Amino acid sequence: MQQASIQQGAAPYPGRETVQVSPVPSLLESAEGPSTPQMLILSCPSKLRLLEGTLRRRLPNTLQVYGTVKTINRGNPTAQEVLVDSWPEFKVVLTRPRREVVSDDSDLYTNTYTVYYQDLGAYHAMLGSAGAVNWGQNFRILGLQDGVYEVCKDIAEAKGIKLEVVRYFTYFHPDPSSMPEIRLDPTVRLSSLDVSHADLLNEMWQLGGNEKSRKYLASLIRHFPSVCLLDAAGHPVSWIASYPFGAMGPGYTLPQHRRRGYMGMLNNLLAKQLHALGYPSYGYVAMENDPMQRLQETQGFQRQPNLWYFILHNPAPAKAPTLTPSPAPGTAPP
Repeated sequence: MQQASIQQGAAPYPGRETVQVSPVPSLLESAEGPSTPQMLILSCPSKLRLLEGTLRRRLPNTLQVYGTVKTINRGNPTAQEVLVDSWPEFKVVLTRPRREVVSDDSDLYTNTYTVYYQDLGAYHAMLGSAGAVNWGQNFRILGLQDGVYEVCKDIAEAKGIKLEVVRYFTYFHPDPSSMPEIRLDPTVRLSSLDVSHADLLNEMWQLGGNEKSRKYLASLIRHFPSVCLLDAAGHPVSWIASYPFGAMGPGYTLPQHRRRGYMGMLNNLLAKQLHALGYPSYGYVAMENDPMQRLQETQGFQRQPNLWYFILHNPAPAKAPTLTPSPAPGTAPP
């Protein structure tokens, strides 16, 4: 049996809509850039670091937004930006891709927002303000609070727009360093994913199967931590990647290699790798995916009281996913 080790160097984690500008400088305008009375683009590095620290103290309610802000502060490889309703005191934080990376209005994968709020009214004001969200694009909004969906639905209905929402269980590990060491079967080799594996991931991912999803997965592999097991021929048989917002996934085990504990091994290793980089170790699991829920809980992940809201606007990938199937036993959340 070989001792499992993590390849830290394989996934480096380096370090739209036009915002409406008032003719008269508003109280929120500063060196941060243009703003409206409902939002301010926070771009100053020192302020982003302060925001990261504040969001960390509010974990796990801030998981998605905290992960995104931390990624921005570590080099921002996927060109995200942060909006707040005010500074230094804030009631809402919204992250979104920068305008230059959302040239394709139909790209549901790149056009991802995360949100955390302390005041529902302030969140409603921001989301409804000109420029916070480009309602002409396909996009997805992620949040861990009930009001995230309720406000989205309210604004969408006023605009005559239809949204789709999928709810997942959220799992968070408070201390991955306490997870036990694992040993791998000598018939497989531990590695990290390579961009050349993007086609395989795209074929197996339940939200994949099209060119936009392939490019998105290639970006995840290129910029964020991942772990996989390779067979004797060097082909991936089981894997987990991670997202720009710090969550674990997508993951998959090929059917002929299931029931060997591979996903549990990789779940353990990636949780520790993210923890070593200063990220929270967390993910989401379909409500009907009992095997993956049991795996998370066996490994010390705690199910959070808040559901994970996955809100989609006009999803139209080439291969339309159902979005709600239960992953096969032995797979990670999508």
